[in-house]
Amino acid sequence: MNIYELISIGLYMLLMIAIGVYSYRKSTSNSEEFLIGGRKMGAAVTALSAGAADMSGWLLMGLPGAMYLSGLSSSWIAIGLTTGAFFNYLIVAPRLRIYTEIAKNAITLPVFFENRFHDKTHLLKLVSSVFILIFFTLYTSAGMVSGGRLFESAFGMDYYTGLLVTSSVVVLYTFLGGFLAVSLTDFVQGTIMVTALVVVPIVLVSQVGGLGTTLSIIENKDPNYLNLFTGTTTISILSLLAWGLGYFGQPHILVRFMAIERVQDLKKARRIGISWMIFTVGGAMLVGLFGIAYLHQFDVDTMSRFDSSKELAETIFIHVSRVLFHPLIGGFLLSAILAAVMSTISSQLLVTSSSMTEDLYKNFLNKNASAKNMLVMSRVSVLIVAVIALVLSLSPKDSILDLVGNAWAGFGAAFGPLIILSLLWKRTTSLGALLGMIVGGAVVLLWVYVPHDYKEVYEIIPGFILGFITIVIVSFLTKPVSKKIEMEFDEVQKINEQYK
Repeated sequence: MNIYELISIGLYMLLMIAIGVYSYRKSTSNSEEFLIGGRKMGAAVTALSAGAADMSGWLLMGLPGAMYLSGLSSSWIAIGLTTGAFFNYLIVAPRLRIYTEIAKNAITLPVFFENRFHDKTHLLKLVSSVFILIFFTLYTSAGMVSGGRLFESAFGMDYYTGLLVTSSVVVLYTFLGGFLAVSLTDFVQGTIMVTALVVVPIVLVSQVGGLGTTLSIIENKDPNYLNLFTGTTTISILSLLAWGLGYFGQPHILVRFMAIERVQDLKKARRIGISWMIFTVGGAMLVGLFGIAYLHQFDVDTMSRFDSSKELAETIFIHVSRVLFHPLIGGFLLSAILAAVMSTISSQLLVTSSSMTEDLYKNFLNKNASAKNMLVMSRVSVLIVAVIALVLSLSPKDSILDLVGNAWAGFGAAFGPLIILSLLWKRTTSLGALLGMIVGGAVVLLWVYVPHDYKEVYEIIPGFILGFITIVIVSFLTKPVSKKIEMEFDEVQKINEQYK
């Protein structure tokens, strides 16, 4: 690692720790402050925190790599994600913010499900908590692995050293400052990410000789690079677009909507959040696309040094950041990848620990826990989840990573239909919610692990559809909801209408 890159990365990590220390002083009263920031987040912090928590290292390595290998036909997933994020802000965000407060000030999704449906069996809370604990522990582990691999491939450091550095910094600021620290660091990380993904494509295209020259070089190499439909089928396009459905069920994104201070601020958050997403996702795609022209015009020798095109594609952002910029600036740009990885780890770590504390510990082990006791348990839970995830990261196995790769679909299918119907359909019942959640999650797992001839279809599609249908049918077949639930639902809709 160049000394200037080391300085940039070091300063970035020190800033993250400093934010954690600052947030510690603001998150010492109770678990609500620690786990959801006391519902005091502003629009900008909410928007960038949701975006940064959503986009992992895939944004700066996977997406540019896909564009480098396949061209514009790789952009369908970006279109699906951006569309899904927009409707998540539009439909889910305001109603969820209102309803979680009306539903006895629920600060986690499992608690919201229980309070929304007045579920005295605690099964909704228990099942949803188990989903979160399993999938997010593995998700967190995969993020730690990504951090270790990043230090290994980009900086030439030992994998275990990179794993320890990444994990230690994330765990420290999450442990100290909880949700506030995670949100503020996400804000900084989101700013770094968008800056990097705006600057790098602009410099790339200017170095090549302008947009016209860049596109001409790409087209001369292979006209299919600029064809949106090359190598696609109707099913593959629908499957890529269906990634957008996952947003409706992602706990680490939904909790940002629950934490914003005022419902009316969500309009501003939506504008900021979707603008941020367009710039970052668009910039990531352009890095991969323009990188084709740059390498073929100036740096052909680089292509011969890699064992495969895929290996080069996945590191195209790292390569051009080092070639085009002074190492000090290049180090800042490389910290954008680390920011993407760390923001996702911290968000998933906090959601998992909140489920362990609020949904399991308080409900089944210590119902009369004091505010201070819950705060201590929240911090202890962060450490427990982090240790488990770190142990899994020491010897990453394909089976674990494959399961994590399907967690987006699992959460989307298990929680997505339930979130939408619980916010939009008064007739949804507790039993319908429970069975729909189980069916949605189970269908995803079966679709992935049971052999069949329809693997091209992304598993969230059958999982989401069958989960949705199950909730509707079972709700119609069961006893209608109580008048009290109807009154709470109507109150939410009335308040929501005021802020449209």
